[in-house]
Amino acid sequence: MSDKNPIEKLLWSIALPGFGQFLNGKYFKGTAMLILEFLINVQANFNQVIILSFQGNIQEAIIQTDYQWLMFYPCLYFFAMWDAWKDAGGGKDKYSFLPFVFTAYLVTTGLILSQKLTLFGVLFGPVWLPMLFVIPGLVIGLIIGKIIFNIF
Repeated sequence: MSDKNPIEKLLWSIALPGFGQFLNGKYFKGTAMLILEFLINVQANFNQVIILSFQGNIQEAIIQTDYQWLMFYPCLYFFAMWDAWKDAGGGKDKYSFLPFVFTAYLVTTGLILSQKLTLFGVLFGPVWLPMLFVIPGLVIGLIIGKIIFNIF
């Protein structure tokens, strides 16, 4: 098993769900997450949606997105990050999982709203709007964690 650097495992999990688990020596979990990531990615047509979004073709990205499949992605993605980080020794605080959970919730919400919600008159679509929802998800999770930690 490799060294227990939680930040390294977290960053590899951001690159691709399952990589952090492989680095932690959790091969079954890593394989399961990698297979799930691939399945969801293909079924949701996510790589094509990412390409279209980077090219600024948001309407076509919306049309190409299979939202029924893509809604699984944020929870898998943020769980993989939390799991790799925790297995490597991070997340020792009792409520350290909350920023990951609330970010998954809000990114999923951003995805659901991404077909119609505009910010400052701009339709961000199924890639950029969910990414913008990462920030409030982290903030809400951190705040709720602090509140709960101070109460209990």
